[in-house]
This record gives sequence, structure tokens and C-alpha cells, in this order.
Amino acid sequence: MNNHVTVLEIDGNALLHNLNYFKKKLNEKTKILAVVKAFGYGSDGVLVAKFLQDKVDYFAVAYTHEGIALREAGVKTPILVLHPQISNLEAITQHHLEPNLYNFKIFEAFLQLAESIPLMNYPLHIKFNTGLNRLGFCHTDIDKIITKLKNTNRVKVQSLFSHLAASEDLEEKDFTVNQISNFTYTAQQFYKLLGYKPMLHILNTSGVVNFAKAQFDMVRIGIGLYGFGNGAKETNQLKNTHNLKSIISQIHFIEPGETVGYNRAFVAKNPTKSATIPIGHADGLSRKLGNKKGYVLINNKKVKIIGNVCMDMIMVDVTKIDCKEGDEVIVFNSQKMLQDFTTVSETIVYETLTAISNRVKKTLKK
Repeated sequence: MNNHVTVLEIDGNALLHNLNYFKKKLNEKTKILAVVKAFGYGSDGVLVAKFLQDKVDYFAVAYTHEGIALREAGVKTPILVLHPQISNLEAITQHHLEPNLYNFKIFEAFLQLAESIPLMNYPLHIKFNTGLNRLGFCHTDIDKIITKLKNTNRVKVQSLFSHLAASEDLEEKDFTVNQISNFTYTAQQFYKLLGYKPMLHILNTSGVVNFAKAQFDMVRIGIGLYGFGNGAKETNQLKNTHNLKSIISQIHFIEPGETVGYNRAFVAKNPTKSATIPIGHADGLSRKLGNKKGYVLINNKKVKIIGNVCMDMIMVDVTKIDCKEGDEVIVFNSQKMLQDFTTVSETIVYETLTAISNRVKKTLKK
């Protein structure tokens, strides 16, 4: 049992609000795939999936073990594994997960496995590279893919998809439109040769916001589900889902000239009251937040982090506020606080969220 007093509360009502916000941008028949990889963007993929499983059409995870965790928790919704490895393919079939096949090596390995088990019409997904140059077949591979598919009834293509490289950046609109056009052409050629029509999807969160006409059969909602759009205007329409809380473990009274923390990074110029909080860089806080660059809330007051961020603790200056040991500490509970953390940490919100350690206790509040 995780009894860490530092807790991440996942706001279920905020998840639903954000999901419904994007639903309103879609056609009635467009399916929604909720991305719950990386522990649900630093929250808890299992808790999020169990909460949303009757409200979305698909889930996506990055790696096989993430999908297995959902299945073992009782999630029955289809699960797309975005980056499977050959060594995991058998486990994928055992847990009724659906692999993304992105090159001939893994494609042929899965066909061989499907033949040896044997499987029948097992769902798989095929990814095409349209410009991100990360994973995916080239459109010139279509003939070879089709030939192999027509020689077997062991598998069935559930979807064709691609990934946009810069959907959030309207200065790259021409590039994104070209990606969508290339994907459309690839899908049309695939349809002609395959004889049936798998689902198509290319839009991520920012794609839904900026290029909703290209929603095809399904869209993938990732960061938007967790409260962030592709800019301040869109984010303001969403709700924060991550609420990170802790408590004050101890209060110290520091005399002038005394120091706080490793490397004596904070030197008191005046009598100072400090509070020690059980959360540190092993829990996901960047060391860049130390030395008065970052802050937390205690009794609704901002208090600066003093000294260096430790592995398991931070110390904050509570000289000017009334507080006691055991009082609640808000590490962040809003998009504004998360963005402030992100700015000071010189990173992006994705990293701030996914950096939250798995040793932090996670709960979902409905």
C-alpha cells in the first residue's frame, strides 16, 4: 500500500468536462481514442481508463505493459499499443491488445505469430509516416503490405493512422495540410487494394482544435484530456485534472547567518521560519524550482522554495504566514500553477505532468 502523504488527486469531473469539450468539436459519428500512456500523463492510467471506459471508444498506450495493466484492472475497451516491440507481441495477443505495426520487421513477426497460434481476424493497426519521421511505413510500401495481408485471414486491419508534426503551430499550417493530404492519398490507395475500409485517424488534441475537418473516423485526445489546449485561449476552456498536495512535516526557526539545505544554498539574512515538505525531485519537482524560483501554496498564500530541491523534500519560507506542522500544502492545483512550474523548469507541460513520480500516491475524485 502506498502511504506517501504526498498525493496526486485526479479530478474526474474535470476529465469529463474536457472530454465533452472536444466531443462538441466532432461529428456525431466520430470515435474518440483517449490517450492514457505514461501513467495517464503523470496521473494514473488505470484510474483514468476505468473512469472513462464507458465514455470513449478506444484507449492508447505507448508500451505493452501499460495495456496489460489496464486489462488486469478490468478495462475491456479496445486498447491500441502505439509502440510495441517484437518481444512483446505474444503478450499483446494474450491480453487482447491491438498492436500498431510500423515497419516490415514487426509486421512480418506479427503475421508469423498470428499463423503459429493461430489467430483469426486479429485486429491490428498500421501507421504511415507523413512527415514526423518517427515511426511508420512509407506510402510506397502499400503494395507489399497488401500482398502480405491478402495471403492471410489471421489478421484484420482495424485502422490506418498517422501523426501530425506541428498541429499546434499555425505558422506550420501548410506542412500540416500537406501531411493530411498525404495521409488521405495513402488511405485511398490502401482502400482500393485491400477490399475493405479500416478506420482512419490522424488528429491529436491540437489537430482537433485547428484542423477538425480532418477528423476522419476517429481522433486521439491526449494532453487536452488533462486540461491543456494548444494555447491560452483553448486551455482556458478546459479544466485542470492534476492536483498535487502534501503536508508540512516540520517547521524550523532559522537565525540570521544560518543556512538551509544542501550546499548551504539559502543563507538567512533575517530571522526566518521554514517549513519542510515531503516532496522532492524524486517525486517530479525540477531542481530549477529551488532558490526562490518556485513556490507552493499554504493556507492560500504563496511561499517560495528556499535552498536546493532535495530528493525527497523541499523547504519553503513561511516567515510571514500562520501555519503549523501537518497543514496542507498545495504544490499545484491549477493550470496557472502548472504553467508557472513549467516556465521556471524551462520545459513543457507534458514533461511537468509526466515527471510526477509513481511513488506519489494517486487517487481519482469523482
